[in-house]
Amino acid sequence: MATYTDLKRDDYRATIDGKPVDLFTLRNGRGMVVRITNYGAKIEQILVPDRDGTLGDVVQGYDTIDGAMGGQPSMGSFIGRYCGRIDGGRFTLDGVEHQASVNSPPNTVHGGQRGSRFRVFDARQLDESSLELTYVFQDGEEGFPGTLPVRLVYSVGDDNALTIAWTAVAADKTTIANFTDHTFFNLSGDLGSSILDHVATVHAGRYLALSDTAVPTGEVVDVTGTPLDFRTPAAFGDRIDADDRMLALGKGYDLHYVIDKPASGSAPALQARILHPGSGRTLEVLSTEPGLQLYTGNFLEGKAPRDVGKGGTLYTKHSAFCAEPSKFPNSVNIPSFPSTVLRPGQWYAGSIVYRFGVA
Repeated sequence: MATYTDLKRDDYRATIDGKPVDLFTLRNGRGMVVRITNYGAKIEQILVPDRDGTLGDVVQGYDTIDGAMGGQPSMGSFIGRYCGRIDGGRFTLDGVEHQASVNSPPNTVHGGQRGSRFRVFDARQLDESSLELTYVFQDGEEGFPGTLPVRLVYSVGDDNALTIAWTAVAADKTTIANFTDHTFFNLSGDLGSSILDHVATVHAGRYLALSDTAVPTGEVVDVTGTPLDFRTPAAFGDRIDADDRMLALGKGYDLHYVIDKPASGSAPALQARILHPGSGRTLEVLSTEPGLQLYTGNFLEGKAPRDVGKGGTLYTKHSAFCAEPSKFPNSVNIPSFPSTVLRPGQWYAGSIVYRFGVA
């Protein structure tokens, strides 16, 4: 039976960029535990029960702050100022072309060289079950225009749901913003095992076609008759090796789905459900955002020290999946996509809910 590593707060206490870093613990009344560091607003641990009531750790992460800093940069992170890829890192606002820092040549991905996943958030624990994190993206940071303060609240409820809610505002200039969470899940509780046996349902009949550099082209494609169709529950491993250009490009599932019935207001809509048959654990993903990036850990490589996680566990290919709700990547360059532009004084509010259960 898989056991979990008991993370120590002292192993996360440090000073980075002149700011204090710590590890915060959230709990509900049913035994669920979530541990978050304010470095990158990273979720380092989620403990939830299996069908027998045994707690297990269902997210990959690291034992120490040094591990988190030297590990997979997106793992567990809140992603901003702009998640996903921007074609060439270039975009035009009000007739002015901007060049964001290119960190995945030839493109910008997940906010640039030092997006929010590398930044220290100011942290304040509100109560036993909730944490407030704040950060101010500065005008010109990573090549993006405008000052953009963001406030996050992570909270756990007695329905065994973790909610990540954000508010941000364009403080002075027209800017762009697109946020997501990049937690790496393995519902088995054995964080080095394959997730190809996990059964997924995604409420989406279309996906975004990608260029050869994995940037959305603007074309929206029907999933019918393809190995990308998860409208009927299917294991990740059932068709991951199928002959399909999108699967070949991403070395597995790594594409953005257009949710059939996105949220129409502030209440998040159900986007996906994932089941681990062995443990009975389920994860429901709900969000206010119109799309969902589904990723099957294709670039985890079991390399030391980057992929050595909690308890010395080696994170190898397909040992985790990510379900990342957001607006569409590269939206700023594709007028037909939902807008990611914020005018001065305009707010961007949204949420992601990860709700755990058992089958």
